[in-house]
Amino acid sequence: MSEPNRPMAGKVCLITGATSGIGEITARALAERGATLTIVGRSPERCAATLDRIRRAAPDADVDFILADLSSQESIRHLAALFQERKSRLDLLINNAGALFFERRESVDGIELTLALNHLAYFQLTNLLLDLLKSSGPSRVVNVASEAHRSASKIDFNDLEGRKRYRGFRAYAQSKLANLLFTFELAERLEGTDVTVNALHPGLVATNIFAGNGIPGWLLRRAAALFAISPEKGAETSIYLGSSSEVSGVSGNYFYRQKPIASSRASHDPEAARRLWERSVEFTSRPAL
Repeated sequence: MSEPNRPMAGKVCLITGATSGIGEITARALAERGATLTIVGRSPERCAATLDRIRRAAPDADVDFILADLSSQESIRHLAALFQERKSRLDLLINNAGALFFERRESVDGIELTLALNHLAYFQLTNLLLDLLKSSGPSRVVNVASEAHRSASKIDFNDLEGRKRYRGFRAYAQSKLANLLFTFELAERLEGTDVTVNALHPGLVATNIFAGNGIPGWLLRRAAALFAISPEKGAETSIYLGSSSEVSGVSGNYFYRQKPIASSRASHDPEAARRLWERSVEFTSRPAL
């Protein structure tokens, strides 16, 4: 039963990419609202430090972490299994982790890294936890997307992994378009259930999205910082979609600044959404390398 000053009391939440930036701010806000929270990160030291910061802000927070590399399908399966061992319900899943890579890289599964981390992780983790979300309803899925999706006119199914031609921002934009196609397709498939799914654009946020790209990434971070909003500001819509009663029952929408906005025409292509779903199933059903 929720309390007036702790509206998320009794709610169990899982958030990826929560050891920095908007993910950490979102996690802290949910904990302050009383949520039982599991954060996901790759580094035990960073996860522990994040939990310490959350507990300083919310001394009574019920928060733990699970280590996972979200570009690895085996790691995602382990994450989902371990979470379900620890928790009997899931009220809120926030898919937040993502990155941009200037040079083409591959995951441990041999999949182009942008696709693996920014889209397939959302797809696989959500589907692995879908039965738990359904049994916990009303529950919510929140997918962090981006206005960068507008730079992708379509999903290039003939070169989905950028093997013929790779450009970092093009791959990133396509992955954000994939986030929206996935969100809208999942919302349709979940009609008649107590699970809602929405996506959001956080704004141009001063985060570590360019990290791991050497000097060019450092330069872009410095340049972006001149125009970027704070992580606190960027997290507002994630927090809103995860906790506000105003969006109870609202599904299949794209939000910016806590308001639904229109996404690109390409993001509403039902044939592309169906085909992407099928390809995503194929990717996430591959045997381990």
